Amino acid sequence: MTWIRITEIANIPLREGRKVAVGPHEIAIFNMGDRFLAIQNQCPHGQGPLADGIVSGNSVVCPLHGWKTCLESGQVQRPKDLRECVRSYPVRVEDGIVLLQIEDRADAGGKPAERMCTA
Repeated sequence: MTWIRITEIANIPLREGRKVAVGPHEIAIFNMGDRFLAIQNQCPHGQGPLADGIVSGNSVVCPLHGWKTCLESGQVQRPKDLRECVRSYPVRVEDGIVLLQIEDRADAGGKPAERMCTA
């Protein structure tokens, strides 16, 4: 697994998201104040840009059609009773820099760093 330096924490405003591209991954990183969370940037409904959504608690509301997704698990919370989800990624901060853990293709046989929701 590889930790990739993304940006300084000041570049992601409080309670907002920013889109980053890491190889084939398009990821939305959110500043929750006490921590940073990262999920796949495409809403499972209409592929809306989740980084542009409205943060509500520990969730983000897609700007296109209002689907609500948990930023911790990637699980869709609204509409209810759906088993849709997006990937979530481990995040850490070191010396004021946001880092994402991404599966390294060279890690043969290892489990991917991305967490899949368990719907």
